[in-house]
Amino acid sequence: MSNDAWLRLAFLGLHPERVRTLLERFATPRSVVDAIERGDVEVDTELLEAGECRRRVERSGASFGLAKDAAWAASFPDVPDPPDWLFERGSLVAEPRVAIVGTRQCTEYGRRLAFEFAGACVEAGWTVVSGLARGIDGAAHRGALASHGKTVAVLGCGSDIRYPREHTSLHREIVESGGAVVTEYPPGAAPLAWRFPPRNRIISGLSSAVVVIESAATGGSLSTAARAVVQGRTVFALPGDVDRAASVGCNLLIRDGAVPVLGADDLVVGLSLLAGAPSGR
Repeated sequence: MSNDAWLRLAFLGLHPERVRTLLERFATPRSVVDAIERGDVEVDTELLEAGECRRRVERSGASFGLAKDAAWAASFPDVPDPPDWLFERGSLVAEPRVAIVGTRQCTEYGRRLAFEFAGACVEAGWTVVSGLARGIDGAAHRGALASHGKTVAVLGCGSDIRYPREHTSLHREIVESGGAVVTEYPPGAAPLAWRFPPRNRIISGLSSAVVVIESAATGGSLSTAARAVVQGRTVFALPGDVDRAASVGCNLLIRDGAVPVLGADDLVVGLSLLAGAPSGR
């Protein structure tokens, strides 16, 4: 298979920047794999044979594809730093897509609005993208499903890893409802802390816009917003009390140019002005 070298490289579970450095040095995935086999490049994980990689993909219930392939290339228009490959469970829903993200340490207010915003988006014909994390992400996925819409979860681990554990059923519901769980990490890849920041560029890259519901002064939500700006996406943010820790990040985003969103209807109008009204589900 022409994708064998890519697949073997993907199964190393390396940081995307390390992969990019190796490809710049050796030019092709085949050359990278050959260098690892010769011992010219040291890696911490075992380099598997292509057949074993394919068997593990099949057992996980996922599929493997290159981001440059036609099936994926249209999903990352004008993105300067797309993933080289993706593992997918389910089926990536066609555009338009909007990311709804926020802090794990959210308030009940933030959780409720994430749920409502996601429901309003899918009722207007949008697919909701998020990171399946605790807090705002989980509420956004649930809001989309509750309104009988589709949602896409982008993971910082293998697609067969149920993380966090309490989202096991949510993971399953996303796929069964016609959505997708995607990741650039291979089956079995653990949810290590360093794997989550790179996945934020995929969340924003798959989406026409990013909506931040609640965020502290630092964290993954602001990282996703920063990636969105680099990728040319519009960032919306929910304003909050200036002395509420969970609102500091959103208020800073608005100060720096993000579009304030004051309710679900306001968001739907903003998205329609941005990308046109979807044709509906």
